[in-house]
Amino acid sequence: MATIKELNLNGAKRDVDADAERMLLSVLRDDLDLTGCKYGCGEGSCGACTVLIDGQPVRSCTTRVGGVEGKPIRTIEDLAKDGKLHPLQKAFLEVGALQCGYCTSGMLLSAAALLAKTPEPSRDEIVRFMNGNICRCGVYPRIVSAIEHAAKAMKGDKP
Repeated sequence: MATIKELNLNGAKRDVDADAERMLLSVLRDDLDLTGCKYGCGEGSCGACTVLIDGQPVRSCTTRVGGVEGKPIRTIEDLAKDGKLHPLQKAFLEVGALQCGYCTSGMLLSAAALLAKTPEPSRDEIVRFMNGNICRCGVYPRIVSAIEHAAKAMKGDKP
């Protein structure tokens, strides 16, 4: 069996000793103690385990770690910088776009990918892009509003 020895994780090389066939979620949580991404459905349908690979949202519960060796992987632990919350994190807090918080890291990373690709998305673009990230608490309107607020804040406008 092939073994992965290193991952490009959150802008740094991280040593790991993982079977290439293991799921990325398992390696992140169990081997590297990065517990921000959550195990939800285990089928890639809910989005709780979302990470960014090459800037694209990917479900880590269905992604084999061997397939991402050498690629830049970003987890929720990397969203805030130097102790300062990312505008998306601030907006989620301000708007109240989280309740239980289980889906929040996946929502935030998917939203970060959207805003990197489309800095001023329409409401319809946000809804379409975020489709597949499931919030069991049902705060979808507030999630969309938070993404709109963050887009404005990142542009320099007041939300």
